[in-house]
Amino acid sequence: MREPVRMMGEFMQPGGRLLLSKLGLQDCLEGIDAQKSTGIALFKDGKETVASYPVDTNFPYEPSGRFFQNGRFVQRLRQKASSLPNVRLEEGTVRSLIEEKGVVKGVTYKNSSGEETTAFAPLTVAEVTAYEIGYISRNCRLGQPDKLHLIMAKPSFAMLYQVSSTDVRCNFELLSNNLPSVSNGEMASFVKNSIAPQVPLKFRKTFLKGLDEGSHIKITQAKRMPATLSRKKGVIVLGDAFNMRHPVIASGMMVLLSDILILSRLLKPLDSLGDENKVSEVMKSFYVLRKPMSATVNTLGNSFWQVLIASTDEAKEAMRQGCFDYLSSGGFRTSGLMAVFGGMNPRPLSLIYHLSVITLSSIGQLLSPFPTPLRVWHSLRLFGLSLELLVPHLKAEGIGQMLSPTNAAAYRKSYMATTVV
Repeated sequence: MREPVRMMGEFMQPGGRLLLSKLGLQDCLEGIDAQKSTGIALFKDGKETVASYPVDTNFPYEPSGRFFQNGRFVQRLRQKASSLPNVRLEEGTVRSLIEEKGVVKGVTYKNSSGEETTAFAPLTVAEVTAYEIGYISRNCRLGQPDKLHLIMAKPSFAMLYQVSSTDVRCNFELLSNNLPSVSNGEMASFVKNSIAPQVPLKFRKTFLKGLDEGSHIKITQAKRMPATLSRKKGVIVLGDAFNMRHPVIASGMMVLLSDILILSRLLKPLDSLGDENKVSEVMKSFYVLRKPMSATVNTLGNSFWQVLIASTDEAKEAMRQGCFDYLSSGGFRTSGLMAVFGGMNPRPLSLIYHLSVITLSSIGQLLSPFPTPLRVWHSLRLFGLSLELLVPHLKAEGIGQMLSPTNAAAYRKSYMATTVV
């Protein structure tokens, strides 16, 4: 039960904070030196722009996110849970699920003393955390501590953000499976020679400080996995064991909190969690009702990540530049996309609209100042690439459920309600 040290779950979008409040957990972000976030600062090829969360919307909560150290947040959640009279926390490592006639009845786990034991319950909730390359630069303060600094570097992106009043998280992504070794210093050398030169000068010193001071480099896996409804009775799978999207938009905890809110409200009317058939029916409803939030975030995260990957292909680079220009344009374009980005407007149709406009704007740039056969060819390829970005994710999420007006209305009614549970 010690405070975990992780390079994950260090940012809560505005939509996630709203969901925390609905679950009565908003105070878990207090007392952990969490830092306010008002949007992102985006950097590409020496240019920079700021995209802020919109403030003039119907979003029923303060439109800002929070950066923090994950371990401190986890400890506050544990304290909150253990304060409840019907909760007992016990540290252990789950080894297997216990099944009887196809129904999960509990778990076998190894406790903190190393002894293998069992625990039984009418309903078992399994949660697995997913795991990029990063380290902490200590005793540092970014010039814009309220912004997530996203650098459109090569081969992929790099990030800096203020996880506490004195600490800055520095991380970046590599696409190859053949990673430089951390133990023999190859990774630190690679960062200094290949990644750091692409970081803007005004915070390059901060980016290098952690490496120069020997900060521990962590490597985690960025995974993607569409949600699949478990057919196994007696068990609920949540978190990254259930659904993953690329972590570039930092929305995993927001989706999880949304899932918890929906599921808790669906389970509350049941007389017994031991009724496998009723719980199974609840899970079917839950799987459909979560779509407006989860499908929007999953599609945005996976598509945005693919756009950020640098390429020598003219069509791909035009899409990448088009995304930067769109977020730089200001007005409805920037505020609208940032509302989707921050979970303030979890509507799939809004996301499709913005992705379509980015595509058309990018094609317009490719064709200017006048269309030539080569430019037309690249424009057609860009249109095809945009379909490749969007359509597979829509299919994976289930287009019918994702775009259903009934599901959207039901989710908005739950999401926008101001009642705190």
